[in-house]
Amino acid sequence: TLATQTDYRDGEAQTDPYSPEYIVRSGSVPEILTLATLTWGRGLPAGQAEMEIIDRIRERRAWEAALPPMDSPANVAKRLKMMEAMERKEWACREEEIDKLQKARMAVFKKLLQRREENQNKQDAVRLKNQWQNHQKAKEQKMRKIQHDCALMLRKLIAKRKNWMGKLERRDIIKEYNDYSSQTYAPLSRVGFFPDDNSNYYVVKNFYLNTFAGLCELEESVQHSISHIKNKISIPKWTITTTGYIRKSGRLEAVLAQVHQELLEKKKKLKEPKKPPPVWEKVESPVPKPPTLILEKPSIEEEEIDLAVICLQQLLRGRALQNMMFEGKEKRVDLIQELRTTHALQEEGQLLLEAEKQMTLSLQRQQDSQMHQLSALERDLATVEGRALGNMLDFLSKELVRLQEEQKIHALLLLAERQRRMREAEEAGRRQLEEDRREEEDELFRQAREGDCWGCSSLTIDTYLEDIILSSMERTAEKQAREEIQKRAIEINDIAYEMESRRTRLQSEEIVAELVYNFLIPEAEKSFMRERGKES
Repeated sequence: TLATQTDYRDGEAQTDPYSPEYIVRSGSVPEILTLATLTWGRGLPAGQAEMEIIDRIRERRAWEAALPPMDSPANVAKRLKMMEAMERKEWACREEEIDKLQKARMAVFKKLLQRREENQNKQDAVRLKNQWQNHQKAKEQKMRKIQHDCALMLRKLIAKRKNWMGKLERRDIIKEYNDYSSQTYAPLSRVGFFPDDNSNYYVVKNFYLNTFAGLCELEESVQHSISHIKNKISIPKWTITTTGYIRKSGRLEAVLAQVHQELLEKKKKLKEPKKPPPVWEKVESPVPKPPTLILEKPSIEEEEIDLAVICLQQLLRGRALQNMMFEGKEKRVDLIQELRTTHALQEEGQLLLEAEKQMTLSLQRQQDSQMHQLSALERDLATVEGRALGNMLDFLSKELVRLQEEQKIHALLLLAERQRRMREAEEAGRRQLEEDRREEEDELFRQAREGDCWGCSSLTIDTYLEDIILSSMERTAEKQAREEIQKRAIEINDIAYEMESRRTRLQSEEIVAELVYNFLIPEAEKSFMRERGKES
């Protein structure tokens, strides 16, 4: 009364179909029981190959039913001919199956080879593409470097060309302050200016801004109305949407209204007439501007003298700085020595840290080597265990096959022993009858020979009787041999049919593999050797 809902399809959860138990009537062999060896995935659901096998089994049974009985020599000969024809037909079918299997395997080999060639071609194309890209990148980098070097050399040449005479130029302060890319605004580090060294100098430091007490004091000194400002923004109602967003048209209208108001105020200021100054107000005259300075261009000799003086000033200043540095060094020799000892201690600590680092690295390498040795040992042990297990399982499987074959051979030996005993009993009975008949014939022959009618023809009669006896013995032996061969063929056929009905798919594949290994591979090797011989 309950139902379940699963997340899987019936095809994913399908196992071997349910086969109900059955009872077979005595004396009847249903045809459906011949398919009992087929299971799901091994013959079921039946395909084209299984249907062909079923049709051949049906033909075989019909042929066995149509075999003539072994009651006369003609029927025996006819039966032998039919058996030979059926055997040739079965061998032809088997050869056809082997050819089909060989063609299928050759097709699979061709597909694998084609796929391998395609993959190899793809890998070659990718490798060539990567190599071409690497060459292109190297080429582009080389071209960029050449262009950069060319631009650098051109800038150097242009700078040298500006002052190719090597004259000393006077500093033009006005030009430097007008050019924002000059050394005044952006000095170079190689000249000796490092802007980051004194960056803390420009940081604003204020007691009221950097400390909490200063902020509290600043807040207490400010009026309450200043810290709580309320501004009412007039927003036109028609420019606001339901979500509170102001449209662009409303913003433009507000800006235009503000501009219009400012223009009106300017116009009002311009239209207002200027009031004349009162009489009692004194009008002050404007202060006269100082005269413009005119710089006279100095002569070349004066410029050279100025440049020499500037160079001398620079040398004197540099020497003075050196003296100051030397004096400071002499004054603070003790501090320098202390700093050097501290640095030496730091170097010892660094050496200790380096030694600990080297020790840690050595321990890590040792641990890695031990782990590698353990992994190699485990791999070797796993290999030995796998080989031992494989050999043991191979031995057990071969031993199982050997035991099964031994049981089959033992069963055949028991059957052969039973038939031999039965034939010996029958032969003993026949031999006893022959001996009794021979005694009777000898007695008759002896009595007939004693008469006078035989006379001189006794030798001819003996020869005639020997020929009759030999021919009868040959016919009897041939007949018995034929019967025995036919019985043995029937028993072997029954055993073969039983083994074929019990044979699994794996055994069939092993038989096919042995046939392919014994027939197909040697033939392929022979053809390959013949082709190589032709090519050579």
